[in-house]
Amino acid sequence: MALTADLGPGSRAAALTGMSTQEVDVLVVGSGVVGAGIALDAVSRGLSTALVEQRDFASGTSSRSSKLVHGGLRYLEMFDFGLVREALEERGLLLTRIAPHLVRPVPFLYPLHKTRERPYVGAGLVLYDGMAMAGKYEMGVPKHKHLFRRQIARIAPDLRTDQLTGAIRYYDCQVDDARLVMNIARTAAAYGAHVASRTKVTGFLREGDPSTGSGQAKVCGASIRDLENDVDLEVRAKVVINAAGVWTDEIQELVGGRGALHVQASKGVHIVVPRDRIRSEAGFITKTEKSVLFVIPWGRHWIIGTTDTAWDLDLAHPAASRADIDYILGHVNTLLKDPLDREDVEGVYAGLRPLLVGESEATSKISREHTVVAPVPGLVLIAGGKLTTYRVMARDAVDVAARSLGGEVRPSITERVPLLGAHGFETRTNQRASIARTSGLDLATVDHLLGRYGGMIDEILQLMADRPELAEPLIHAEDYLAGEVVYAATHEGARHLDDVLARRTRLSIESFDRGVLCAPQVAELMAGVLGWDQARIDEEVDHWLRRVEAERQSQEMLTDQEADEARVQAPEGPWAI
Repeated sequence: MALTADLGPGSRAAALTGMSTQEVDVLVVGSGVVGAGIALDAVSRGLSTALVEQRDFASGTSSRSSKLVHGGLRYLEMFDFGLVREALEERGLLLTRIAPHLVRPVPFLYPLHKTRERPYVGAGLVLYDGMAMAGKYEMGVPKHKHLFRRQIARIAPDLRTDQLTGAIRYYDCQVDDARLVMNIARTAAAYGAHVASRTKVTGFLREGDPSTGSGQAKVCGASIRDLENDVDLEVRAKVVINAAGVWTDEIQELVGGRGALHVQASKGVHIVVPRDRIRSEAGFITKTEKSVLFVIPWGRHWIIGTTDTAWDLDLAHPAASRADIDYILGHVNTLLKDPLDREDVEGVYAGLRPLLVGESEATSKISREHTVVAPVPGLVLIAGGKLTTYRVMARDAVDVAARSLGGEVRPSITERVPLLGAHGFETRTNQRASIARTSGLDLATVDHLLGRYGGMIDEILQLMADRPELAEPLIHAEDYLAGEVVYAATHEGARHLDDVLARRTRLSIESFDRGVLCAPQVAELMAGVLGWDQARIDEEVDHWLRRVEAERQSQEMLTDQEADEARVQAPEGPWAI
C-alpha cells in the first residue's frame, strides 16, 4: 500500500489536538514552500513536528511565482556561480527523484539580436548545462542547442525574426507551485507531522529569567488561534522556526524589539493569455531594463512576466496595476508578430518576493539567497531564497534549530524522500491506456490527473468510481473534474472556495471569468465535505465575487497606491484574519 495522508477536516482537528496537548520538538510557522519543506525535513529526521499557517498552504508568495524550477540563468551574469550550481542540482533532484509527477521540463528560446551575442550567451549556456551535468543528481533535461532564423520560424511561427540573428534553445523546468507546497505539507503529515492551515500565531510563549544567561527569555512555543472555530490554543515546542516570508518582520515584533532580519517585499506581476494567441513550441526569455521577461507555456495558456518593484502596502493581497500589465504587454510585444492587448489577458496575479535587507554585515545586501539566524534562544528565523532551493533552505533551518534541541539530531535525508504521488507515477503513466479503459476517461483526462496526482491517481479514481457524477467536468471550467474539487476538500486541505479556485486549481487565472461562473458548483461540491449549509455556500460565493471584482478594479488603476486601495475594498471572509 502506497504511503498517503489527507489534510481533510478530521485530520486538521486531530493535528490541532495533537500539537496542543503534547510538546513538540519543532513548531514551524508559515506554510509556504520553505515552511512546508522545514516540516518535512524535521519530521523525516525523527523530530516531532507541528506546522501552522494563518491562511491556506502557499497562499502568499509560493502560489504566485513564475512557476519555474530553474537554476537562474541571469545569476551567471552576477557571477553567483554557487547559487546557480545549487539551484541546478535541486532542479535535477526535483525532476528525477522528489517530484517527477509535478515537475516537468520546458524548452525556452533565448532570442539573439546581434551576432556578437551568440558566443556570449552560448558560453553562458555551456556553463549552465555543464554545472547541471556535474551536479550530484541527474540533469534530467536536454542540453542547449543553437538555432538560426529558419529553425526559429518552424518552432515559433509567431516570434518576430526580422531583427534576430538566431536563438539558443535551452531547457529548464516548471511546476504548479501551489500544488508542490500542498504536496510537501501533505507528505510531512504522512510521516507524522501535525499540519493545520487557517491557524494564526498570536504570540510566543517564553520561559526563564531574561536577566540571566543570554539575557533573553527562551521561546518555548506559541499561542495560536484556530481561525475556523475561533479557539485559542497553546503549542509548546523546544524550538520554533519562523518561515513567514514577507511577514517575517511582523513575526519578529511578537518577540519584542528589533529583529535580526529585515525583509523587503518586491512585487512580481504575471499575466496569463490563451495558448493559441502565440504559436510556439517553446517559451521565450529576454532581458528588460528592470527584470527578466519569461513567456512560459502553461497547459492551454501562456504565463508572461515578471515585474520587480518595491512594495510596502498590503502584504496579503498585493495588487497589479494597469501600469504593471502595460509594462509586461509592451515588452512581450517587441518579440511578437501579432501584438497582444488587454483583451487577450485571461488572468493576472501579483506576488511578493521576500528580499533580505540585512541589519548586520552578513545580510547587508538585497539578495535571493537565504539567511538563517537564531536571534533569541528557542527561535530560528529564515528568510530569502527561491522556490527551487526550498529543500536546501529547509535543511539549513533545521540544522540551526538542532543546536537548541540537545542530543544527537540526525542529518537531513530529504534528498531521498519522494513526495506523495512520486511513488508509482512512472508505472501508472505506462498504464495510462488501461487506466483510460477501466475508468471510462479519455487519455487526455488521464494524463491531466497523472500530472496533478501522480501515483495517487487511484485515490481520485476510486472517488469517481464510488460517485460517477464526479467524473464529469465542471460546468464552465471543463479542464477540471468535479471529483478534483471534492478531493481537494477531503485530502488536500481546502477549507474555502478561494483555496480551490486560486490554488488547488488555477481557475482564478486560467479563465476569462476568473472562476466566477463555476463558483456556485464548486462551493456546492465542497459543502458536502465541509458541512456547509446554503447560507454558507452563498457567503463563500459572494466572497469570491467580491474578490474578483476588487482585483479587476485594481488592475485598471495607474499607481500601486490606487491599485492597493481598490484591492483591499474586498472584505476578508468572516473566517479570515
